Amino acid sequence: MKSIVSILVVEDEPDQRELICDILSVSNFKVMSADCVEQAILMLKKNCYDVIFSDWKLGELSGLDLLNYVRRNQPNSGFIIATAYGTISHAVEALQQGADDYLSKPFQRQELLLTIEKAHKASQLRSQNQSLTAQLSEQKQLVGIVGNAPCMQKVYQRIDKVSATNATVLVLGESGTGKELAARALHERSPRCLEKFIAINCGAIAESIAEAELFGAEKGAFTGANTLKIGRFEAANKGTVFLDEIGELSPSLQAHLLRFLQESCITRLGSNDEIKLDVRIIAATHRDLAKEVEMGNFREDLYYRLNVIPITMPALRERQQDIAVLADHFINVHAKQHNCPALKLSENTYRQLLEYHWPGNVRELSNRIERFILLNDEHELTQNFNHQPSQENHQGNSPGFDMPEEGFSWDDFERQCLANALKINQGNRTKAAKFLQMSYKAFLYRLEKFQICD
Repeated sequence: MKSIVSILVVEDEPDQRELICDILSVSNFKVMSADCVEQAILMLKKNCYDVIFSDWKLGELSGLDLLNYVRRNQPNSGFIIATAYGTISHAVEALQQGADDYLSKPFQRQELLLTIEKAHKASQLRSQNQSLTAQLSEQKQLVGIVGNAPCMQKVYQRIDKVSATNATVLVLGESGTGKELAARALHERSPRCLEKFIAINCGAIAESIAEAELFGAEKGAFTGANTLKIGRFEAANKGTVFLDEIGELSPSLQAHLLRFLQESCITRLGSNDEIKLDVRIIAATHRDLAKEVEMGNFREDLYYRLNVIPITMPALRERQQDIAVLADHFINVHAKQHNCPALKLSENTYRQLLEYHWPGNVRELSNRIERFILLNDEHELTQNFNHQPSQENHQGNSPGFDMPEEGFSWDDFERQCLANALKINQGNRTKAAKFLQMSYKAFLYRLEKFQICD
């Protein structure tokens, strides 16, 4: 039987508190309320809540004080903070301190419910993966992967489940999302952690030497082979081989790799003897391998051999709440790397970081923060950011149509507009949001509202 989600609403304005509680109660949540931080803490000492929804301004104390208490004493609970319109600095600070999401006042009923659902999902993931989350707090076990967003919690959970096995893993995701970090995390958390981790960029090996480079060559196997060459697979015996950009592998090497995955054997170039190896394979690509198979560019049998356990690294725009945390992390990393002071970002810069769509993902953020540390120039950090077009440019850009006399369903119309925008932009949510001249976050809310899957 599905348990009822419990929510603690902390709001000092009576009418607003009553309204929020009524909305949540009607939506079948178990709701309790408090009018100040002190009362909320007393209630939290007696009970645990799935989600805490708190206003920012609460008398002498703030929602941030309550958040700090919750994260110390009930770290798995979901937490949402409500901020006044225009106070993006409060939202940034709350996300940095561990809030799951924020809402800007005034907000709509559907926005409230969607945010509650998001925070509850984050709470569930933390509860399911509590031991892993504790390890992640030091950012050591997962080799530099930083982030607390629900989509990242799913990544951590999957890494934790399969790292100790020998299963072949295919890491998917756009360029710059941290696919190699995920591969290294799988290795570091496995029984092979004391053995070698050898990373190979499949697109950077010349075709003429690729076979010898990967599988080795006997002395005299080809012109210039004056000594025995040990290939990278053999060098990684008992350890892990990470095949980055596996979609770039030539048809010939695809056949060799398939044979290794089937037999766990290699044959050095110029030899007839098979060598048995114990090597775990982790592959990664930014390509859609299923489509590559359809187009005949990638072997179908190899694809299924590699895709035993898929792990998808989310794009940075899909984990907006991690942006401020990552920015602060990279400030400390690059300041230490270059022996520079750990500079602070302004509220306006944090706002621009949150609104930017990050086509280069985490790698781009790291690059921009490193440049900021070296130059101490926030304008340099945010230059070339593609903001939403100005309102003046929006005027006169609406499609014209006649309203039917009998009226029509606005929800159906909005659902169709969202779906068509995704279709026109090949499923790219960032481009679809821009196409509709809508903020990315608002666009995602509407997709969830109408349960549209691109």
